[in-house]
Amino acid sequence: MKVAGRTTAITPFYAMEVLKAANERAAQGDDVLHMEVGEPAGGAPEAVLQAAKDALSNGTGLGYTETLGVPELRQAISDHYRATGGLEIDPETIMVTTGSSGGFLLAFLAAFDAGDRVALASPGYPAYRNIMAALGIEAVDLASDLADRFQPTPALLDAAIEKGGKLDGLLIASPANPTGTMLDHDALSVLVDYCKARDIRIISDEVYHGITYGAPAETIVTLDKQAIAVNSFSKYYAMTGWRLGWMVLPDDLVRPIERLAQNLFISPPTLSQLAALAAFDARPELEAKVAAYAKNREMLLRELPKLGFDKLAPADGAFYIYADVGHLTQDSADFCKRMLAETGVAATPGVDFDPDRGHAYIRFSFAGAWDDMVSAVASLKDWMP
Repeated sequence: MKVAGRTTAITPFYAMEVLKAANERAAQGDDVLHMEVGEPAGGAPEAVLQAAKDALSNGTGLGYTETLGVPELRQAISDHYRATGGLEIDPETIMVTTGSSGGFLLAFLAAFDAGDRVALASPGYPAYRNIMAALGIEAVDLASDLADRFQPTPALLDAAIEKGGKLDGLLIASPANPTGTMLDHDALSVLVDYCKARDIRIISDEVYHGITYGAPAETIVTLDKQAIAVNSFSKYYAMTGWRLGWMVLPDDLVRPIERLAQNLFISPPTLSQLAALAAFDARPELEAKVAAYAKNREMLLRELPKLGFDKLAPADGAFYIYADVGHLTQDSADFCKRMLAETGVAATPGVDFDPDRGHAYIRFSFAGAWDDMVSAVASLKDWMP
């Protein structure tokens, strides 16, 4: 039987492949120290769990909701922007989605046509380019490096336009996966001005907002009313498996995206929406999680260079360290496979994030428990040459 040709352009998500291998190792009784996926330790806040229990036990209907999400949650998200940044965002422009992944799919479908060109920094989250490939959108990799803080720049955009012609979109991520780097206000403003002058739509991945180790991350909404901001309950709110996110949309895309979502998803998960209402009241617990990530980060940034991982991206936010291992290997996938087999430490090869240069990089996640981070360093100390 026929298999659609578009599937051949979709590469595996290597972080999930490593997770699968790590789980197979654990099932055989061997120790695994998980540093391969961005899975917040400890799971969702207690208030979220209790809200879910209450919804299940008190007879609350769990049928379909409005496609844009329950009004109470959209209002709570709007209130969150007001409380944390002094922003007034109309709840009517907020859409609850089935994770940020559902948000990106809807954003790409509504903002771009097949054949359009959308620029994004490389290294970057692999699902971006794979969703675009499935939709026939050309993902234009901007080969950023440490000098650029692994972020897009006008010079990189100019080069992409000179080489391939007009750009229709720019995808930014701050904090970024896998590097953890951020765009400060000035850098973000420069990109916004550049794109406005050239009619380039910006999509901003803001799923790691709230997880920063210095200045807070700035939302694109403050600078560009034509941009799409994509956020999630998975990372800061530690609700990965609940599959819930949201978007802040420009006025001209609210109705088109609503029509798409009515047909693709009907509505976001009802139980997750009702539980997420409690997430905004769990800040003390959530900030304690961020403090734990900060502790892990500080230790790893101190200890990894001692082990030979001495070329690290600035981990301004999120919970990743992107390490240049070109002096150790030119095959990061094999390096990670051997590291898991011989030490039990699971990390993600850089080819997940940069198909061209990722063979010389790996990503460590420090979203896990402190004891696991300490054990991982000890295991690597005995293994590294």
